Amino acid sequence: MSTLTPIVWLNLTTVPSLGDSRLALLAQHFEESSQTDDFQLGVSSNLSFSTELWRAIERVISYGDRPINAQVASTLRWSEQMGNRLFLLPDSDYPSLLRLLPDPPAVLYARGRYELIHQPQIAMVGSRNPSVHGQETARQFARSLGESGFTITSGLAAGIDGSAHAGALGTLGSTIGVLGSGLNVIYPAKHRDLAQKMMENGLLVSEFPPDTQPRSQHFPKRNRIISGLSLGTLVVEASLRSGSLITARNALEQHREVFAIPGSIHNPQARGCHHLIKQGAKLVECTDDILAELPALMGLYRSLNEPWTTVFAAEEFPGQQSQPEPTSLAPLSEQAEVVLNGMGYDCTAPDALVERTGLSIAEIRSVLIELELEGWVQEVAGGFIRNAR
Repeated sequence: MSTLTPIVWLNLTTVPSLGDSRLALLAQHFEESSQTDDFQLGVSSNLSFSTELWRAIERVISYGDRPINAQVASTLRWSEQMGNRLFLLPDSDYPSLLRLLPDPPAVLYARGRYELIHQPQIAMVGSRNPSVHGQETARQFARSLGESGFTITSGLAAGIDGSAHAGALGTLGSTIGVLGSGLNVIYPAKHRDLAQKMMENGLLVSEFPPDTQPRSQHFPKRNRIISGLSLGTLVVEASLRSGSLITARNALEQHREVFAIPGSIHNPQARGCHHLIKQGAKLVECTDDILAELPALMGLYRSLNEPWTTVFAAEEFPGQQSQPEPTSLAPLSEQAEVVLNGMGYDCTAPDALVERTGLSIAEIRSVLIELELEGWVQEVAGGFIRNAR
């Protein structure tokens, strides 16, 4: 790292006028000048800091390697607990893709398998109120990408985020959750069990001190971290007003790939994805559509992460590993084909299938049981939906 010590850096983060953008410039200035004790150079540097701000910085530096207040002392105690870790912007092991942002978090609190933060990541985001089909799609894509070696990064929110984390847990890549609260305050509360599993087999991170409560303004702010850690962002299901579109916009501004899964034109939760596709996002039907876009970005990833890349050989990137051939499916009965063709991928009530197929309600129910046992459909509130096969 630069000549800044961890305690000095943490002390600097308490200066009111130093936000993330200015702290990033300051870290770069120290790295280039390798000086923390002569701020006459700082005043005349290219940084557009006021003389008053430089003096405030000098006062903090002069405090030395002592916590400047209770907040810094608390952060240091937290970092000494088992399983906890701080990633500080001036440090050499700070996530390299995140460092490229104009406003990277000055401090990143982490708990769990912190080595995952240096692995190639794909962000997965979407609606907090997805359809059952959207949740299943998120789980399937997260599992497939995780088995290909990508770490799945999301926001631990209800809906698509939770499904993506659950799908990736236990895979080679596993999963990272970026919180809009401190790591001691899991939000939403219904994801406490999921968060515990992620602390054991994945990773939780936050830019907020551990006891920080969730606030509405935190979530758009944390979205830049989700996309900033990742090579690309996949939007699974989102309305036009979804916060996941903020993450997608962040990814574009960070020169990362944006992917979107299309849905039914009748599903309002698919309109955000359709909007992104119209704007140039890559339409995704399977994980191969994502893997095909990433070799160039993996080259950038390797150039930035050579000391930290431990899972993959230099000549391969996640997804290059041979994938098993899909298993052949048993042929469907004629009636099952008719019913399946009458369903589409929206929720369909048995009565609607009677009208579409001409079969009796008893025949429809019998066929639906057959299709559900074979994994072709699943029952949800209001009827049945087709599974992606």
